Amino acid sequence: MSLSFIKKAALAAGIMAGAISVAVAADQQQLTGAGSTAIYPVLAAWADQYHKDTGIALNYQSIGSGGGIQQIKNKTVNFGATDKPLKPEDLQANKLIQFPAIIIGITPVVNIPGIAPGQLRLNGPVLADIFLGKISNWNDKAIAALNPGVTLPDMPIAVVHRADGSGTTFTFTSYLSKISDEWQTKVGNDSAVSWPTGLGGKGNEGVASFVNQVKGGIGYVEYAYALQNKMTYTKLINSDGKTVSPDLKTFQAASANADFSKVDGFFLILTNQPGADSWPITGATWVLMRTDGDKVQNTDVLKFFTWCLTKGQDQAEKLQYVPLTSKTYGLISAYWKAKLGISLNNHQNFH
Repeated sequence: MSLSFIKKAALAAGIMAGAISVAVAADQQQLTGAGSTAIYPVLAAWADQYHKDTGIALNYQSIGSGGGIQQIKNKTVNFGATDKPLKPEDLQANKLIQFPAIIIGITPVVNIPGIAPGQLRLNGPVLADIFLGKISNWNDKAIAALNPGVTLPDMPIAVVHRADGSGTTFTFTSYLSKISDEWQTKVGNDSAVSWPTGLGGKGNEGVASFVNQVKGGIGYVEYAYALQNKMTYTKLINSDGKTVSPDLKTFQAASANADFSKVDGFFLILTNQPGADSWPITGATWVLMRTDGDKVQNTDVLKFFTWCLTKGQDQAEKLQYVPLTSKTYGLISAYWKAKLGISLNNHQNFH
């Protein structure tokens, strides 16, 4: 496969970020947000129903976690969304708060002729070596050893990664750093890293589109994108040595270890959790708000997320996101009152 072909495919891959925007009358209320592309599918569903229920619209730019962090720091939106949580000291320094909104699952996706969704199995070390460029062909013996009975083509691997500051990348590289010392040493874990190989797409949307177009491609996306784009996802071997598929059950198993009560500012990393059913690349999306923001606007944002975290659970599960528990919502409500002086009591519609 020529480099020029890959570059042309990248340009054709729709590397345009998604956006939620509802046409509203000039005097109608509208919330603004920006950031995470991982949360975009469920946030779009929430925003549509919330607008129908309340008449309040959401203008959200799905530009990546890095962009969301920057925009809330610049005070250009009512809230930011990021899959990379900020450390407590960073929140304090920038007059921000953060709270989780949803549990997400990041999954490797491939475009290999003859391979069906869930047919290919990978483990952490092999996945790291693919993204390091050390394994460069789909019939490599390391991949074949994990997939007895599967016919793997003699085809170059085309690595696709994010080109923008990405919380999805943060979660993905967090996992790779935990299972590969070489990855941790050479590349590390962050929302933007120096990739050893491959080409980048903007947003989960861009990576999904790119992988779908390039034969031999492999990338990583939030699971909702794999479903919506009918992509071929892989299975993974988790920290207990069990082979698991990406789905609501395995994301829930990994998130069962999440005890937000024991951390400051909800700073918690969920990758490579123990448990026979745990999906190893599980994470969350956090909402960022300003402590010095307009109280009326902050209250409106919190009313929206109160609705999302209570009445929006069924919509989340339909898209294979894991809703937060009633216990976690209680922690979040107390946090809002302590940090913003805003108290909203609404615990309805929890499972």
